[in-house]
Amino acid sequence: MNHFEIDRDLKELTKHRTVDLPLACYETTINQNIHGHIPLHWHEEIQFVRMIKGEAVFKINGASISIREGDGLFINSGCLHSAEDFYPSNGTYICLNVSPHFVLNPELYTTYVDPYLRATNLPFLHLEAKEPWAKNILEAILQIKQFIQQQSPFFEIETTVQLTLIWQNLMVNGFHLEYDPLKVQKDQRMKQMLNWIHQHYTEKVLLEDIAKAGQLSRSECCRYFKRILKTTPLNYVTNYRIRRSSVLLKQTDASVTEVSYQVGFNSTSYFIDQFKKVMGRTPLDYKKSN
Repeated sequence: MNHFEIDRDLKELTKHRTVDLPLACYETTINQNIHGHIPLHWHEEIQFVRMIKGEAVFKINGASISIREGDGLFINSGCLHSAEDFYPSNGTYICLNVSPHFVLNPELYTTYVDPYLRATNLPFLHLEAKEPWAKNILEAILQIKQFIQQQSPFFEIETTVQLTLIWQNLMVNGFHLEYDPLKVQKDQRMKQMLNWIHQHYTEKVLLEDIAKAGQLSRSECCRYFKRILKTTPLNYVTNYRIRRSSVLLKQTDASVTEVSYQVGFNSTSYFIDQFKKVMGRTPLDYKKSN
């Protein structure tokens, strides 16, 4: 998988399912993505990752974690996350995305699944193969991938057995779950501000407008971006414009000047300068190479 669509509030639009099951399992080589990395996004599905080559840095709800070959990661439902290759490792991973309602049967969902999805102290878990419970999860990911590929008789049942094993190993690790309504509100405000930027990035964007979208003061807005995305609001706008321009340069015949204005820059020279800082080459070189 080397490209996926996200909507204006960063929700991934990919339908994560096979023909019969509400889950998807696929391999991703990070630097082969259309952006050269996995851009910031979220989805309702829970996600399990197993690195099968190289190393990658994942960012989840403002935290950064490096995942080495053989280890993995659990990313909870609704969490903002992105991934970059730990250059030059050609990081490749198996990604298992599962609808939370498919993890256990409905009678057990309320007791054994929902509390983990709502826990504000569980945005992700590092799955280190040296830990027996994590190793069980990592091996089950491979099993599910094989079941889906081979589609042998009763593979659907075998898949659900492995999912139950995965969830049981996650629960018996003994996590103390917490729920903080204030943190939920903060995460929602961050998504509201990002949504506003993605709707208005082609226009003149002011810090006041971004802050207003999240019902925050300008200083508090800056703190949100610094804490979660490790950048300023206006730097995020510039980087998002560059990301959108890279797609247009690949997919259209528009000139560099036309693209620069389409994504909100009012100066072609400034666009070229910023593009080179982010992408490491000029827009024209990037367009020609693709």
